[in-house]
Amino acid sequence: MEHIMSVVAKLTTFKPTTLVGAVAVAMGISSTAFATDSLSSESTPVSTLDTIVFTATRSAENIKDVPARITVIDEKTIQKNPILNVSDVIQRDPAVYIKQSGGMGQISEIGLRGMKSVHTLVLKDGARLNSQNELGPLYPAFLDTSDVQQIEILKGPASVQYGSDAIGGVVQLISKKPTQSGAELTGIYGENQTYKTIAKASLVNDQGFYAQVGGQRLESDGTRIFESQPKSEKASYDQKGYNAKFGYSQDNVVDASASISENKGTNIFSNDYIVNTAAREFENRVINAKVAYNILPNLILNAHYANVQDKQNVPAYASHYNTENNEGDLNLKWKFTPNQNILVGATYNDANYQSNTIVNNDQSVESTGYYVQHQFKNDRFDTQIGARVEDNERFGTHTVGQGAIRYHFLPNASVYANIGSAFRAPTLNEMYSQWGGNDQLKPEESISYELGFDYDINANISTSLSAYHTEVKNLITYTCVATCDGDYVNTFPVSQNMNINKAKFTGGEVEVKWHQDDLFLSTAYAFVDSENKENGKELVYRPRQTLTLSTGLENATYGISASLIARTKAYADTKNTLRVPGYATVDLNAYWNATKNVKLFTNIQNIGDVEYREVLNTYPANDWYINTGRQASVGVTFKY
Repeated sequence: MEHIMSVVAKLTTFKPTTLVGAVAVAMGISSTAFATDSLSSESTPVSTLDTIVFTATRSAENIKDVPARITVIDEKTIQKNPILNVSDVIQRDPAVYIKQSGGMGQISEIGLRGMKSVHTLVLKDGARLNSQNELGPLYPAFLDTSDVQQIEILKGPASVQYGSDAIGGVVQLISKKPTQSGAELTGIYGENQTYKTIAKASLVNDQGFYAQVGGQRLESDGTRIFESQPKSEKASYDQKGYNAKFGYSQDNVVDASASISENKGTNIFSNDYIVNTAAREFENRVINAKVAYNILPNLILNAHYANVQDKQNVPAYASHYNTENNEGDLNLKWKFTPNQNILVGATYNDANYQSNTIVNNDQSVESTGYYVQHQFKNDRFDTQIGARVEDNERFGTHTVGQGAIRYHFLPNASVYANIGSAFRAPTLNEMYSQWGGNDQLKPEESISYELGFDYDINANISTSLSAYHTEVKNLITYTCVATCDGDYVNTFPVSQNMNINKAKFTGGEVEVKWHQDDLFLSTAYAFVDSENKENGKELVYRPRQTLTLSTGLENATYGISASLIARTKAYADTKNTLRVPGYATVDLNAYWNATKNVKLFTNIQNIGDVEYREVLNTYPANDWYINTGRQASVGVTFKY
């Protein structure tokens, strides 16, 4: 513990407050108190070889057999700090970059492997959360994790399985499925007058029926948004939501469920770049209905319907946004030999976008996809090959394909290769926005190549390495087309969404994980080189290098851990003259299961209170959105 704290002290400058002092005392567990029990699931956030994932093939697979790079964030890791939203949690993976315009509650965008946010498909239990608004997925900062059991981050193209948007990869939130009856209540208090309450209850019977309900509320005074603002000029955030899930499961016969989750609230931001008085009222809702039925022991029918709504009202801009996706999917999986299966299916999506900022205020698009996927598995090989034909009412027919293979050349070592094409249809906002919309846009198209290697050195140390190259044609960018040197007073630049020639992304990731009894250490490094092939410039907001590290001592009773995220500089303008500075932050977590019914926990995000620039704002003058700074909190969970 003393060694960990000494390292932290060197990395950051600690600025104690009353709350942080209390947290530090709570974390000051004597090193002699630690037992040497076996490693529990509370410990490391990285995946074990027995982890089951769903995103890569649309069905349950052992992660060690997937011929692609996929990261899993488990429930224990998510529960460590219930204040965190989806943005906060997933950036523990160094291949993920979150571009956020300010601190807690401010809008954020997901970048995966250097791609834009619109190139990352976000799902919740298979429901598409990407909307027809400009930025792609629902703002992940507005997505709560209270009902999330697992987050899967699939890297690389997945358009064969999911259609549009999955050029860079897929982030899927898997909601909880209760395994026993019970209830729990969590209360948290943190700096900046931050409060969160979570209540959950579940019921499970012997006949296979289950039900769960939950609700949560978060309030915070927040922090300043711009670097030029005094620290007293805070931007508050208020968010609340509920979730419910009902289902029936009978082994090898049927598995059916219906669920709903909703989050709504208000984030305050700046409408004059001086004071924070503007409000964004948001509401997002996901309805899911799924059934899997074993027609025969080797033949499974899957049906899925989802309705996703994202509503925003911004009175300060006299604008509102209302997007809705209705999607249905039907597929049949046939295991026609002990080592082979084939998946055949079709997906229909009806997307609608209503806003006073687009032409005619109301636009819709329908799309139907037909896909087929073949898998082969034995002791040595795992292969996956598939194709999809997408029929879009605005762009016609589009075809993508993918082939991948993993070879287990040793019981503890394997290599994989993956090649795939993907596409992204322009959003309705990109085509019909009153500010730069272009209804002549073409779909973006990509081709990706990837090689990977996984090696377990021994029972305690595992390593992984991957390298990839992706090229995207017809990349859509908001480009100045006239008066580009406008002074924003007498003359204003005129911009429009345009397809540029091509962009390329080359990079890789390496990870090392170690555990010994209750001790663990995991470190990962990601590199990406992005280039606009039209002018040779690097694409904006793509840090070339990211390093993450987590270490600690944890077991079923108590634990303490520290995690580091460090990123290098990135360009903030297309001319590659202004840079977003690099930064490093350290988080601490500790918990104590005082009894089987009571858990105490504490967190210090960004213990050094490091303030770093996030996004450049150029109007009316250059200023920077900055991060939240330190956020210390304490909490308790009561379980029954």
